[in-house]
Amino acid sequence: MVSFGMKDLLTLPITIVTGVYTALKFIYHCFLRPLQSGNSQKTRLDQASLFYEGQAGIYDATRGGLLRGRHTMLALSASHLRILRETAANKRLVWVDIGGGTGHNIEFMDDHFPVSSFDAIYIVDICEPLLQVARDRIAKRGWKNVTVLCQDATVFWLPEWLDGIDPRGSVSFVTMSYSITMIPRFHAVLDRVEHVLAHETGLFGVADFYTAEKQESLIDRSIGGLDKGCGWFRRWFWRIFFEFDHIFLGSARRSYLEHRFGTIKSLNGRNHFLVPYLVQIPYYIWLGRSRFRDNYPLDRSLELEYVSQESPGIPVEDVPLTPFHYSITKHWRVPYFLEPTHEKFHSFTRVFTPEDSMELIRHLEVSRDDSVLFVTSAGDSALHLAINSRPKQIHCVDPNPIQGHLLELKLAAIQSLEYEDFFALFGEGKHPTFRSLLDSRIAPYLSAAAYQFWKRDKNNFSSSFYLDGSAGQALAFMRSIFGVAGLSKDVIAFCNSDTLVEQQPIWQRKIRPVMCPTIAFLLRFGWRVFGIPPNQWKMLLKDGDVSAYVRDTLDPLISKYLLKTESHFFHLALTGHYTPQCCPEYLTRAGFERLRTNKGEATDAIRLHTKSMLSALRSLPASSLTHIVLMDHFDSSETRGS
Repeated sequence: MVSFGMKDLLTLPITIVTGVYTALKFIYHCFLRPLQSGNSQKTRLDQASLFYEGQAGIYDATRGGLLRGRHTMLALSASHLRILRETAANKRLVWVDIGGGTGHNIEFMDDHFPVSSFDAIYIVDICEPLLQVARDRIAKRGWKNVTVLCQDATVFWLPEWLDGIDPRGSVSFVTMSYSITMIPRFHAVLDRVEHVLAHETGLFGVADFYTAEKQESLIDRSIGGLDKGCGWFRRWFWRIFFEFDHIFLGSARRSYLEHRFGTIKSLNGRNHFLVPYLVQIPYYIWLGRSRFRDNYPLDRSLELEYVSQESPGIPVEDVPLTPFHYSITKHWRVPYFLEPTHEKFHSFTRVFTPEDSMELIRHLEVSRDDSVLFVTSAGDSALHLAINSRPKQIHCVDPNPIQGHLLELKLAAIQSLEYEDFFALFGEGKHPTFRSLLDSRIAPYLSAAAYQFWKRDKNNFSSSFYLDGSAGQALAFMRSIFGVAGLSKDVIAFCNSDTLVEQQPIWQRKIRPVMCPTIAFLLRFGWRVFGIPPNQWKMLLKDGDVSAYVRDTLDPLISKYLLKTESHFFHLALTGHYTPQCCPEYLTRAGFERLRTNKGEATDAIRLHTKSMLSALRSLPASSLTHIVLMDHFDSSETRGS
């Protein structure tokens, strides 16, 4: 409970009056005070100064809720910069914040990437009242490497270039936070940024308003990201609304940005400013780098083939590439377009692997010269194979892109997190600061598509992750049945039994009478929830009674394996989480370290294919696979002959 003392009571009227005064001042200068008309450069400078001179002192206090995404953009930028600096540690680290105004972004960034780490930081803006706030902030913080430049962004010139440094490729990092929409000659500014940004190690971060029509092209959808399109009314309303303040939300600005640079990450959002759900201002967060790099690590045939069909005659060098090609770290994900067939998947097929992947690997006898193909599932089999056998290639195939996002997250977390955080995510199934870890640590190792997926849902890993998805909902239903039956404590005792002698009576007297009928009921009426293929279900019904099948499956398991240490799948099904003593091998500290060592060398062989099994097999060279593990995949297919 929040305490409220006499001091707070005395200062409350002052706080209220200050808040009202600030709000009224903001409303007057933004919506009521008349501006000069005209399009000349001098007029625009006068407009900017007039617009902000009366509100410069309250600018930061009144823009926190309106200018969403700045913190996320800077946190993302910081995590990507750390990776890029590993290959450019001997080069100067120069940051140019175009339209930086009050310098508030510099304070934001200091929370994620120390300002002292930069050799030089330049705040470029044409608005003198805001820049004066920045100068005061710099003096107060004692930053010696931050310089304020009152210049036109289209022709900005850094002092160090006067000393003979070539501007081309001399800047490591550029940000534009809610400034592209305020610059009439935005083409010239973005061309200028492309010229000065380092081609191989430079990073460009943007957060801004936007409007856009529905993306018809598969390449545009891949670059622009999920939920980019805006309805016609929203496009019309927000463009007119913001033009009163000389802020232009036309789609050309973002389109040119995505054309001029290669997209690393993009995220589209709606700002529910002041009135939740009623007000939805479109904004986006974007990270990119130069399109004209010296080499591309991935095959470009996907984009080249698509463009040759849709727009024949376009030169190869002008073909836009999807964000997969601009990743700054490992390339586990094979490039793909988000096809209509992918959109039918709204959740995980499986958040855990139901089979014993370690037993499977013991039978495969895979060597380092082999190439193996799996159904992706939750990725446990691929990770265990990387730990124990280190084959030449591990192909994971699933038409559900969300399964690929899950394995990508596991691979990225292995590279970026400490073991304790990794086990909290995938062992306990929850982490209180997952969203912060996603931006500040994990994101550089994720594809743009995977990052968008994990960022969209605010509840990811807030409670047991293993109760998500269709199969997870079945486990949640089972746990609720145990709760209603008053067996929750018995389930805990059952899973913590130290011997089979102690475990067996609890099963026979307490758990079995409730669990077996419940599973039989779920199988009869919710077999699709468990991911059971129709053909397999028909075979089960043909062979005999469902209840007998459940008993014959579970009884031998309970009599032979100790749940506390030997049956991690059953332990997960009953408790909703793993323990360090009972978990898949990749969740043990030893397994985690083997996957992480030498910068994750063991995971370099993994490739994630987001397509059907038949399409994946056709895309691989003839005779390139030594092992194909289909499990029950053919039971799900009506085209087994293919």
